[in-house]
Amino acid sequence: MPDGAHIQLAQSSCFPLQKSQRMAGFDLQNYLNTKTEAVNGALGKFLPSEKTKPSTIHKAMRYSLFAGGKRMRPALCLAAAEACGGTQDEAMPMACAVECIHTYSLIHDDLPSMDNDDYRRGKLTNHKVFGDGIAVLAGDALLTQAFEILTHAPGTSRYSHRDLVLELAKSSGSLQLIAGQVADLEGEGRKTSAAQLKYIHERKTSALLCCSARLGGMGANCTSNQLKALTDFGYHVGLAFQIIDDILDVTQTSEQLGKTAGKDTASKKATYPSIVGMNRSRKIAEKLTSQAFASLKPFKSKGDALEALATYLLNRNK
Repeated sequence: MPDGAHIQLAQSSCFPLQKSQRMAGFDLQNYLNTKTEAVNGALGKFLPSEKTKPSTIHKAMRYSLFAGGKRMRPALCLAAAEACGGTQDEAMPMACAVECIHTYSLIHDDLPSMDNDDYRRGKLTNHKVFGDGIAVLAGDALLTQAFEILTHAPGTSRYSHRDLVLELAKSSGSLQLIAGQVADLEGEGRKTSAAQLKYIHERKTSALLCCSARLGGMGANCTSNQLKALTDFGYHVGLAFQIIDDILDVTQTSEQLGKTAGKDTASKKATYPSIVGMNRSRKIAEKLTSQAFASLKPFKSKGDALEALATYLLNRNK
């Protein structure tokens, strides 16, 4: 976003972001539709079919993986690759691997022993359809599948295949994604500080969004400066995204969200609005958003897709 771009807070739960002049002609909907179709096609080929024995687990894996997600993490991965001069085909295994990790985390997050949610993306959650045991195994299988898919990604002169595996493993492991979930669970019903909540959001949400952008760049043999820019972008987008998610949980209905609204409040989970208030939460999200867009300056017009995707993520009403 250009210098001085205005981000105006709305009376609704989130704020509309004005497009920069150079992005006025960017067709985000077409871009998303094209990438979603490509990712879905690749995922369909990477995963065993529903008829493959044992069919129950493969049906459960596909049920959540093809439940209508917007494929934002894969799209960010592909857009990051393109921003660094790479191709969609080169980045596709990494994009699909990230989506498998994301979906596995949602299946486990919805379990009765975790957030106990009945709906995800407007559909019954995996455990409500297949039972707790199969849901746990479906999540486990998708986690494993992610690394099998990643073996299809070639290394580059700057980043070996080992580097790609390590990136995904660290981002989804006990120090990042899982650390955020643990801290989230342990914080329920307890007084949580803003610093502790930031720790949760950095790991539970920002880590995988950041990983998506980084993997796309690494697969395109990006420079160290480009990787730093993608890291800054993914980190700030991830934090802003989660703060807005906290806001939406308070202000939107279950129909608008596609999942149960008010769950965070009901379970006494710490959220930005509950700790720092609604107005302060919006201002923090606004600042993070500005930082995310500023990090894209080195890519110039090649970063248009990343900017458009971030605008979409941070300006959603559901």
